[in-house]
Amino acid sequence: MLTMRDVLEARKIVNRHLPPTPSWSYPLLDEAAGRRVVVKHENTQPTGAFKVRGALNLLATLDGDDPIVTYSTGNHARAIAYAAREYRRRATIVMPAHAAELRVRAVEALGATVVRHGANMGEAEAHAGSLPGRLVSPGDEPALIAGVATLYCEFLERHPELDTLVVPVGSGTGAAAACLVAAALAPGCRVIAVQSQAAPAAHDSWRAGTCQHRANLTEIDGLATGRGFAGPQAILREHLTDFVLLGDAAIGDARRLLARLAGTQAEGAGAAALAAVLAHRGLMGSAVGVVVTGANATELELAR
Repeated sequence: MLTMRDVLEARKIVNRHLPPTPSWSYPLLDEAAGRRVVVKHENTQPTGAFKVRGALNLLATLDGDDPIVTYSTGNHARAIAYAAREYRRRATIVMPAHAAELRVRAVEALGATVVRHGANMGEAEAHAGSLPGRLVSPGDEPALIAGVATLYCEFLERHPELDTLVVPVGSGTGAAAACLVAAALAPGCRVIAVQSQAAPAAHDSWRAGTCQHRANLTEIDGLATGRGFAGPQAILREHLTDFVLLGDAAIGDARRLLARLAGTQAEGAGAAALAAVLAHRGLMGSAVGVVVTGANATELELAR
């Protein structure tokens, strides 16, 4: 099981590569939410998303020079590609055949090899497992969670007044990271997870107490997972306060609100936490922390 010692070791690694990301509140956003909302901008990362923290920590712990192999529709792919370039490792990323062209190009621009395979993430995962190299799971890698947890160390150290953290969930590494850090640094701070109701695998896994498979019909790539991951789920079962589902349309509304009131471009997953704050006000405290987990909207998302 991960501990805060793992997180603090990861922080030393991450800090060698990345500066802290900014966090502050916006008066008009506070007004819309009816409470103070502090926004942490992981959309300012060099890959445009928070997952680069976990990838940098994971690859720092891997010995040898075997190729890194993983599967992803976007931010995890770009994070592994970025970290592989930093550590001079070869990386192959399997993406579903329908993956957005801009996201494929972004991964290739970092030097990774992209293999397009399958109609969905399940088929991409199965193909990745057949390729030579060190297979990296987007969820079941403790070092990924420890690296991601460094953002919540920054967040709670700068804003100890936060009484609620709201975290979007795909594989669940972000929510698991938030739970670990909140339990250690701010045990009175509740952690609430949010996922699309069109891809509820992590939500249903947490409710059931065992990992579940569910249909993955969401249009929001960062939330598009069809199964629960055992590693994050174990941490969520121990520490998570609540887990809510939202429609894709509500998340899209929150994207527009971030653009209008906070001057912030967010991909769908990056706006999901704010969408939960707006839709589930009764669950929220008076000082809520949300992370814009990524800015890598597809051309279709930008058009919407």
